[in-house]
Amino acid sequence: MTGFEATRAWAEAQDAVDPLRAFRNAFHIPPHEGRDSLYFCGNSLGLQPTSVRAAIEAELGDWADLAVEAHFRGRSPWMHYHEYVRDAMALVVGAEPHEVVAMNTLGVNLHLMMVSFYRPTAERPAILMEAGAFPTDRYALESQVRFHGFDPATDLIELQPDGPGGTLSMAAIERAIAEHGHRLALIMLPGVQYRTGQVFDLAEIVRLGHAQGSLVGFDLAHAVGNLPLALHDSGADFAVWCTYKYLNAGPGAVAGCFVHDRHARADVPRFAGWWGHDKSTRFQMGPEFVPTPGADGWQLSNPPILALAPLRASLDIFTQAGMPSLVAKSRRLTGYLDWLIRTRLDDALDIVTPNDPLQRGAQLSIRVRAGRDAGRALFAHLEQHGVIGDWREPDVIRLSPTPLYNRFADCFGAVEAIEAWRGAQA
Repeated sequence: MTGFEATRAWAEAQDAVDPLRAFRNAFHIPPHEGRDSLYFCGNSLGLQPTSVRAAIEAELGDWADLAVEAHFRGRSPWMHYHEYVRDAMALVVGAEPHEVVAMNTLGVNLHLMMVSFYRPTAERPAILMEAGAFPTDRYALESQVRFHGFDPATDLIELQPDGPGGTLSMAAIERAIAEHGHRLALIMLPGVQYRTGQVFDLAEIVRLGHAQGSLVGFDLAHAVGNLPLALHDSGADFAVWCTYKYLNAGPGAVAGCFVHDRHARADVPRFAGWWGHDKSTRFQMGPEFVPTPGADGWQLSNPPILALAPLRASLDIFTQAGMPSLVAKSRRLTGYLDWLIRTRLDDALDIVTPNDPLQRGAQLSIRVRAGRDAGRALFAHLEQHGVIGDWREPDVIRLSPTPLYNRFADCFGAVEAIEAWRGAQA
């Protein structure tokens, strides 16, 4: 990207003409010493929408006034509450509405999906994943391999990074699928690698995996609400994600799940629950489980209303803003932060995340050249000066300019804070 300028005046001028600038006012920005902090941690926990309190209080009011009757007579009847987030979530992830459901948490959903889509045999026992995956994925995949009586030492195949900064090339993924394809029961990769911020080509991975007879699933925790996704068109068998990062649904919020339409009415093994039973006959209380077609059929229990209300409030904002507009701003905003760091701090910092805008989302992962101790010192300095990112072992600082509430001036301010730290080290 070109046309950037390394001045606060230029950054503030971009903010003044930003068509999405009003959405910042839809969020609570944490304060720091009498001003707004520079919050770059939406990749870990998104900010609270200002509409969340009223959304929760509405359900508390119906609970107080109507009690059990709020399931049918509430302002938003609870019997159908999980359906109120369906269409908006489907737009965000590029799916048909019946392919998505809000339920449980990411780790629980990953295990439920693997009950259905990891069906190992003696000939095909293996799972392909990336080395250094987020522990949720690593623990779940290893435990599933063991549960089925196989050995993770041979049947959990981890792709080793081969690119700059610990990234993983598409060529390495293709080679591994070709080499191990005859043994693969499942390919399970992220949409965005959490430590490096690298984006993976979902459709190409699905194509390669299916050609070898493997099922393919994705953990989209760092991708949903961040990237332009087309889950249905990608052909992925399933995907899981949390909603407390870029989707701003609150700490420990209800997670999301995608099951491709081709599995919607298939006789797929699954763990069954009452709320996954066909809703047209659910209350007949019959002993035979008849799953609701689509992702709803993987539900176990009725949805937690007070936990879904914040997600509903946040998705309303996404619907208003539109993912294409958010992605366009995100690429320019992240591009500006990337450019500032490379232009003004190239002697002190390395950016691990790929420079190609199509291979990254909002997140930039940064290493301090002087080493881990210096990186920890910089991270502490940023916190003390109201620049909120996060640290990931062993040596990465993550900064994620989120288009709904971050500004170009925030990026400039973060770089100023880093320059002040560098100057103090001289």
